[in-house]
Amino acid sequence: MDQDLTGLLHAWRAGDEASRDRLLAQVYDALRGMAAARLGRGRNSHTLQPTAVVNEALLRLLGNDTDWEDRAHFFALAALKMRAVLVDHARARAAEKRGGDVAMLTLSHADREAGGDVEIDVLALHQALEHLAERDERAARGLEMAYFGGMERKDIACVLGVSVPTVERDLRFARAWLNQQLA
Repeated sequence: MDQDLTGLLHAWRAGDEASRDRLLAQVYDALRGMAAARLGRGRNSHTLQPTAVVNEALLRLLGNDTDWEDRAHFFALAALKMRAVLVDHARARAAEKRGGDVAMLTLSHADREAGGDVEIDVLALHQALEHLAERDERAARGLEMAYFGGMERKDIACVLGVSVPTVERDLRFARAWLNQQLA
């Protein structure tokens, strides 16, 4: 499937619209699952639905002239676009409510690691990731791909051009740093 997605990405970039449609059909459910995991389960007041996150992220992604290298790079960029959608939505809600009812995000990857159901303020997470990027850009990018994209360590390693153990070290550092910042 990885090679098939990579082939579809390259065919689409070469102008084959049918490849784009087949690609979107194959990745849509995976992207929607990522968005659903990040939006959490416990907040009925959350106005942004997984389908809306994916649709907006895909619109932003389709308007981009990035030359995909492979499936991992595509999902990394999709994670970045989903983060942008969530942050933009949280900012709009905060402005609309004058700071009240800030959107919360469940980091399911972090939930699996920590064994709990953790909800994080999207804007606080965004700011913390920006501060982390100033200190360690690679760790911030890896954390973004893991949390927002639900990507596996081997895929993150491929995108970042490092080994899996390096990704694991970066993620341990980034999680500890993020926990300290958000505490």
